[in-house]
Amino acid sequence: MILDLKAIFLNDGSVLHTDYSFNMAEVKVDSIYPFTSPVRVDITAENRAGLVKLSLATSFNYQRPCDRCGTGVTKAMHYNFEHYLVTSLSGDQNDDYIETPDHTIDLDELLTADILLELPSKFLCSDNCKGLCPKCGANLNETTCNCTTKQIDPRLEVLKQLIE
Repeated sequence: MILDLKAIFLNDGSVLHTDYSFNMAEVKVDSIYPFTSPVRVDITAENRAGLVKLSLATSFNYQRPCDRCGTGVTKAMHYNFEHYLVTSLSGDQNDDYIETPDHTIDLDELLTADILLELPSKFLCSDNCKGLCPKCGANLNETTCNCTTKQIDPRLEVLKQLIE
């Protein structure tokens, strides 16, 4: 969605509230397509002395396998983003502001980048997920196994033999 902010930029103190949704189903993350529902966005744009503060509240469903146990999980995700828009940049402001000389911004592109950067690097079914047994592959959240997982540092193996 291209958002036209000309009326906001031209009127100091003006505010715009709107919402929309867009589809990220074609976006691939770690070789899967995890976005199972459209991303819903609540938009607030406010002019503060020529500087437009763009507040974006997003919500969507995210589905992928747990990184520890492999169980498929769908989670409702909610993120808030803020950006500051100006019509022209000067000096070292390049990292703090987004330049919009024609008073428009592509929200789909901006939000796709924001969401991908905010997603967790490790996706877990729960914070206390036990994962899989390294020997037999059993899901330790659902069952227990009788495998011995005691690992001895190979550098200390010689000392163990001396003690015995």
